[in-house]
Amino acid sequence: MPAVDPSFLFTDPYVTTRSRKSAWPPALGGAFYLHGEDEFRKEKALKELVDAHLDPATADFNYDLLRGREVEPETLASILATPPMMAEYRVVVLREVEGLATSARAREVLLGAVKNPPPGLALVLSATVPQGSKAKLYDELRRQCESVEFQSLAPEDVPGWLMERTREVHGVEMDVDAAQALGAAVGVSLGILEQELEKLAGFAGEGATITLEHVRAAGTHLPSQDRWAWFDMVGERRFREALNALPVLMGQGESGVGLVVGLANHLLRLGLVVEGGTPALEASLPPRQKWLARRLAAQGSRWPGAEVRGALEGLLRVDRLLKSGGPREEHLLEEWLLVLLARKEAA
Repeated sequence: MPAVDPSFLFTDPYVTTRSRKSAWPPALGGAFYLHGEDEFRKEKALKELVDAHLDPATADFNYDLLRGREVEPETLASILATPPMMAEYRVVVLREVEGLATSARAREVLLGAVKNPPPGLALVLSATVPQGSKAKLYDELRRQCESVEFQSLAPEDVPGWLMERTREVHGVEMDVDAAQALGAAVGVSLGILEQELEKLAGFAGEGATITLEHVRAAGTHLPSQDRWAWFDMVGERRFREALNALPVLMGQGESGVGLVVGLANHLLRLGLVVEGGTPALEASLPPRQKWLARRLAAQGSRWPGAEVRGALEGLLRVDRLLKSGGPREEHLLEEWLLVLLARKEAA
């Protein structure tokens, strides 16, 4: 049996939800249900579980890969009932479980196997539940299996994921500006980001730190203005620069509502620094955003508490006007920045 421990699934703080049928690690074998929108981490989990159960020497006899949209119920029943041959476990991977949701017989076969798994079976299920689906199959699988949900990373978590992944997997460092720029360019598609990291790690060379210049030189198409750098402009009270950069940001497709939400989050964190100091900020940051503490603490030291409150009240007004279909989004944010600039200059 390979010495692979799949327990990372259940100790990873970024896994969204997990059924806790038993203490981890449980005995190997049984049914595992991997679901959610993040295909990259879901595939990584699936591979780890297969490697943990499958003996390479007998893999030809003890491994089946099925797709829910293609497999017939009786074929599924036969494969699930087949015992392992010359090994402790037989591994069955069933992708596209959502393809079984409309077949009563297929659901019956599958749920029968997950409720009472045959001895020696390791059943790994992978699904992307259709949005808005109310099918009871998925609730049953969550209850009966070791179930893990992998939601897409929030955009704010991407730079932290990139820096962590670069260090742990590729053995090099990545600086904050490079991580923010790459995240702004690619978004939350971890599979594409991983491809970019492999390219950048080779481009930078062993022991080097991947910088913004490496990202540019590697041919990555970067936005003219990255939203995180723009939030930092506001946080550093560089309001005139933020005003000049706003049309570029909006021209790239940013929405007024999205920027207001990001600004409000940024300012609330600066308010935590003002009111409770760096420890209060650090306690509030999600695991993959802890790296922000030093940067936000420095920005927070520039803001009087009254001005943070005034800026947030102004954002609330902008938000209401945006939702009421008032003036253009860009005009409202320009006005908000001009008020902050006037207060700064008056002070």
